[in-house]
Amino acid sequence: MTTKKTRITDLLGIEYPIIQGGMAWIAEHTLAAAVTNAGGLGLIAGGSAPIDYLREQIRLTKAAVGGKPFGVNIMLMSPNAEELAQLVIDEGVPVVTTGAGNPGKYMAAWKEAGIKVIPVIPSVGLAKRMERAGADAVVAEGTESGGHIGENTTMCLVPQVVDALEIPVIAAGGIADGRGIAASLMLGAEGVQVGTRFLASEECQIHPTYKELVVKAKDTDSVVTGRSTGHPCRNVKTRFSKKLASGEMNGSITPDEFEELTLGSLRKAVKDGNLEEGSFLCGAIAGMVNDIKPAKEIIEEMFAQAEELLSK
Repeated sequence: MTTKKTRITDLLGIEYPIIQGGMAWIAEHTLAAAVTNAGGLGLIAGGSAPIDYLREQIRLTKAAVGGKPFGVNIMLMSPNAEELAQLVIDEGVPVVTTGAGNPGKYMAAWKEAGIKVIPVIPSVGLAKRMERAGADAVVAEGTESGGHIGENTTMCLVPQVVDALEIPVIAAGGIADGRGIAASLMLGAEGVQVGTRFLASEECQIHPTYKELVVKAKDTDSVVTGRSTGHPCRNVKTRFSKKLASGEMNGSITPDEFEELTLGSLRKAVKDGNLEEGSFLCGAIAGMVNDIKPAKEIIEEMFAQAEELLSK
């Protein structure tokens, strides 16, 4: 069994079946280009960033990867999703991943433009709908992931999605080394999406405080906040995230107050390293991330380890 040649590498024209997570405020052109140039698929996060900024990010990535494929992640609940859906067509982006919603209404236009569409899904039901709508593949993302999460674990979700679909499945959530890749392939996935491990890459442009939190995190240092609002998010434990979690639990923070407290909190983490008001989104796997190195080394090490395990 080889880790490197799957339907995902064929579909995307990449060397390793690995996609970098489209992390809002984090996934910009430096990181995306580094992952693409290392043989994976780099992603730029759409989030709710201004269109002009994203156009510039796309063009900078294009210039840095010289014709190699990259993608843009579109959060379908962002206010400018419609503009973004058009921007990726105008700029000739090869791949789009989507989160938080159903990309059905954009699918025909994207496919016509030759864009490969890969929705991120937390359940078998949504995966089937995406396949019917014309998705090229799906990312089955377990609750171990950083940021917005579903309830099902990677280990339970991936094989069920694989069994339900004909199109290839990419596993996400809790993958930080070659063991995670090998396990994902054993579960039937044909690629992996990795976010948290790339937070500790040299090319990732987050605040040094954020990197340090990830590298120093232990296995118990992740906390989920936002369940009361219906948008649960996994963070690194800080005073701020613990305050939010306990306030939600004892009812001293209402869902409206929660929304107010967390408005702009991701940006405060990424740009300012603000421990008092920042949300440092991060997967449950952070305890396994212990060093900062170039994206290329991260990818090559992960796949060398996976290859060795699978050859046994």
